[in-house]
Amino acid sequence: MIMDALSLYDLNALVRRSIEQCLPDEFWVQAELSDVRTGNTGHCYLEFVQKDPRGNNLIAKARGTVWANVFRLLKPYFEEATGQAFVAGIKVLVQVTVSFHELYGYSLTVQDIDPTYTLGDMARRRREILKQLEEEGVLTLNKELEMPRLPQRIAVISSPTAAGYGDFCHQLQNNPRGFCFYTELFPALMQGDRVEESVLSALDKINARLPEFDAVVIIRGGGATSDLSGFDTYLLAAACAQFPLPIITGIGHERDDTVLDSVAHTRVKTPTAAAEFLIDSMNNAADELEMLAARLQESVRTRLLQEQRKLAAYRDRIPSAAYRRISAAKLALLTARKDMAQVVTSSLSRHRHRLELLQQRLADVSPEKQLARGYSITLKDGKVVKDAGLLREGDEITTRLHKGEATSIINRKVKV
Repeated sequence: MIMDALSLYDLNALVRRSIEQCLPDEFWVQAELSDVRTGNTGHCYLEFVQKDPRGNNLIAKARGTVWANVFRLLKPYFEEATGQAFVAGIKVLVQVTVSFHELYGYSLTVQDIDPTYTLGDMARRRREILKQLEEEGVLTLNKELEMPRLPQRIAVISSPTAAGYGDFCHQLQNNPRGFCFYTELFPALMQGDRVEESVLSALDKINARLPEFDAVVIIRGGGATSDLSGFDTYLLAAACAQFPLPIITGIGHERDDTVLDSVAHTRVKTPTAAAEFLIDSMNNAADELEMLAARLQESVRTRLLQEQRKLAAYRDRIPSAAYRRISAAKLALLTARKDMAQVVTSSLSRHRHRLELLQQRLADVSPEKQLARGYSITLKDGKVVKDAGLLREGDEITTRLHKGEATSIINRKVKV
């Protein structure tokens, strides 16, 4: 039996004394939180890890503790400064003391935290997501969509119980000019680790009914800013960037833009501001319509005045124009009457000449003329005899001469 052998407790006590002597100071340590649990006592128990950047394998791990008196101050300070929940998966820069307990072993006790380191890491992750979307050519696709002139049919992604959703609807329904908006809620979780999954599901439902909507509004009113990490994911950003309807975000975070804000068509600060944006769009369209109506009214008034002046000018010109037209008509009528008289006289003269010629011709062929030339007309019973064969012996005939008549009795006839 080896007499100088140490018990496990003695060895661990030796390790503890050695660590206390060698590492008495506080150290700033960069690590990732892999497990965060809060006990009933208010103490926070967590695990720090470091991964190999080349293979993502764990290369270091340590148990950590934030005592309740420190955790009460540290957690809200960190979450307020970063807008990030103090949860597993984030990278932190913490001030720790190194301790070793004979029973519980090696651990780090957190004394302080530097939010700027986590902010830098979050900003880096945002930049990486935005850079990836830019390289894929989809970063500005939603921004390039044209917002409808009258965005009245709105698909809303929000928690149904959120006060911000109620504020949004109230603002739309009570707009000063009484514009009608038609909203439909697509319920989604707006905080926690299921934000990405829930919002993506709502977008899929809207996408199946695209013709029914003009725009999509994603709102999250109130709540802790530490719940915004769900809006900084690649899948959600890529889906919104490529969504075929303009997306308006109003997730109640005024200080920093999330990745979702960066890819959306329009980013506003609050749900109420989202409603005001839609109302302003309607106001702009209504103002333009009123301006066009006023311009049309002025144009009509100007045109009417011009036409009235024209009518007055025409009215003033009517008497002189009518006198000229009547004078011209009279002149034309006189000319036509003169021409007509000439035409009638000429026509009568021609017809008179023709009648005279016809009269002369008739006179030349009249029986009197023929009788005067020595011809005679033989009549029987008052009818002209043209054929001697029709006469019989003993018939009485009358011969009409140029001067006088002679009556004869047929004694004989000669056949021709």
